[in-house]
Amino acid sequence: MERTNDSVVTEFVLVGLSDHPKIQTVFFALILWLYLIILLANGVLISVIIYDTHLHTPMYFFLCNLSLLVICYTSSSVPLLLGSFLTVRKRVSFSGCMAQMFLSFATGVTECVLLGMMALDRYVAICYPLRYPAIMSKGAYVPMAAACWVSGLVDSAVQTSLAMRLPFCANNIVNHFVCEILAILKLACADISVNVISMAGSNLIVLVIPLLVISISYIFIIATVLRIPSIEGKHKAFSTCSAHLTVVILFYGTTSFMYAKPKSKSSVGADNQDIVRPSSPSSME
Repeated sequence: MERTNDSVVTEFVLVGLSDHPKIQTVFFALILWLYLIILLANGVLISVIIYDTHLHTPMYFFLCNLSLLVICYTSSSVPLLLGSFLTVRKRVSFSGCMAQMFLSFATGVTECVLLGMMALDRYVAICYPLRYPAIMSKGAYVPMAAACWVSGLVDSAVQTSLAMRLPFCANNIVNHFVCEILAILKLACADISVNVISMAGSNLIVLVIPLLVISISYIFIIATVLRIPSIEGKHKAFSTCSAHLTVVILFYGTTSFMYAKPKSKSSVGADNQDIVRPSSPSSME
């Protein structure tokens, strides 16, 4: 473990798949392929929406922002992940780790809020179709998207700054593929109650509230669609929500899997010691 004279951690070690070196090459190729597909698909979608004037509507404007968020989120994490597969010492500097954590957290929060805004857009489009152009004018949906980005950047700045103020002096082994904020907080050798309270408040605002907005919006949407007499009309109304619903399920499903799954009881302490133990003179011969 590299430290300064004051025994402050200056870098972190990502353990990720350290226990399975034989499959790292497979994961590297798979993740690189998926990353390139994500960049290509979302890049094409953004270009089409920008250059096709028929798609200059609130729904496609939000989808364009969503695609940009996916590109930003993956680009903030995947290069670090791929780099860890190529090196034996999966090390990242303290500043680099904080920067990656900031970008990932900011894009994640922005996506949460944006999904809530998209639900409101679908609610107005289906429940008030005649008033939709007036309500969801450019003067409304552009500030709505901007508010999503600002909320993500502000929230991430708060959480990252609180994490940077903590002393990391006992351990620098991050039991994760990237610099994930909860994994980093576990390494602090000081009271993290302020961080926990701040994270709880953040989760309430950017996770729970948008989810409630989505749920309530779709309750009204379903009630409205069920009153449509024709089957074709019902199908058309539901089809306009399919893209948004798919993203919501994928996003909240992935988030729930990442943070609600049971943790392994096996300890990585022995492996961590191997990573940080200084080489003895005999081992260097």
